[in-house]
Amino acid sequence: MSTTNETNATGSSGTAPVRVITLGTAGGPAWWREHGGARVPAGISTALVVGEDVYLVDAGYGAGAQLTRAGLDMSQLRAVFITHLHSDHVVDLPGLVLFGTYEIRDRRHTPVPVIGPGDRGMLPPVSPQATVPPRPLHPEAPTPGVAGLLEHIGRAFATDFNDRILDALHPPPTANFQAREITLPDGTGFHPNENVAPDMEPFEVYRDEAVRVTATLVPHPPLAPAFAFRLDTAAGSVTISGDTAPSDNLVRLARETDLLLHEAIDAQWLMDVYGTTDLDDSSRANLAHHRRAHTTTEEAGVIARRAGARRLGLHHLVPGDLPRERWLTPARRSFPGEVLVPGDLDEITLP
Repeated sequence: MSTTNETNATGSSGTAPVRVITLGTAGGPAWWREHGGARVPAGISTALVVGEDVYLVDAGYGAGAQLTRAGLDMSQLRAVFITHLHSDHVVDLPGLVLFGTYEIRDRRHTPVPVIGPGDRGMLPPVSPQATVPPRPLHPEAPTPGVAGLLEHIGRAFATDFNDRILDALHPPPTANFQAREITLPDGTGFHPNENVAPDMEPFEVYRDEAVRVTATLVPHPPLAPAFAFRLDTAAGSVTISGDTAPSDNLVRLARETDLLLHEAIDAQWLMDVYGTTDLDDSSRANLAHHRRAHTTTEEAGVIARRAGARRLGLHHLVPGDLPRERWLTPARRSFPGEVLVPGDLDEITLP
């Protein structure tokens, strides 16, 4: 495990060190290829470690294994936060729930809240690039939130769970993990298709004796709701963008944060992949999505500068197999502070 910043963080009253561990840093529902012999990066997942407690933001590909490689234990898990329900942010949640049957029984704080979006209530519109309208899966319940996701994990693995509940007397998954869907403040004007990220002030979604977590809506259409989270501790704060286009809401959430971890997509890669007029419907739709729902490296620097963030870390990188140097130059053009491109299992201390 490498260390991005060696200075231990303590609050003014000698609080415990606070570490941000970038468990996985790649973006997109993909297994990226090796680049220059480097190990293929894990999917997006970030741990905040406050004393003995661990707070997990997103559970991308490999998150459970990365927790172990980071020297963390699921018995330390205090809360899980899900920015949005794209597969690359939740694909390892079933593993956490299943293996938590063994790992989490003796922990101090149960059940672990899984905090994230609720059911959006309607399907997104069909892409204008479609020549033949596609048919959605499970039209009877097409847009479950985190509560539906956990319920369906239980249903899908009921054979396994029931075998262990009845024979080995293990607790059911609901004893270890409990969904807590985020309720938006009244009057936001949110609409899952027409107004995915209205201007709003950050609002609290979680608090305990060590951490206060606030959230805001960010634009990642067509998926909605999508959230960014800010985790404040006595030693400092980290703000995690989730997937988003450039967002004024995120600027407000990240105001003077010690560390802004922001998604980034490489503009040149977009041109290399989609820079042709000979595209099929799917490629045209993908290009349109990337342009309206993500943030280029240089734009991430602008967001950090506007927010007055003390440091900018680029993660959830698309593509996930570029060398770090490729990300640094554009971000440094737009952000005058320290720019980090942490790898998997890197540690950043707060403040």
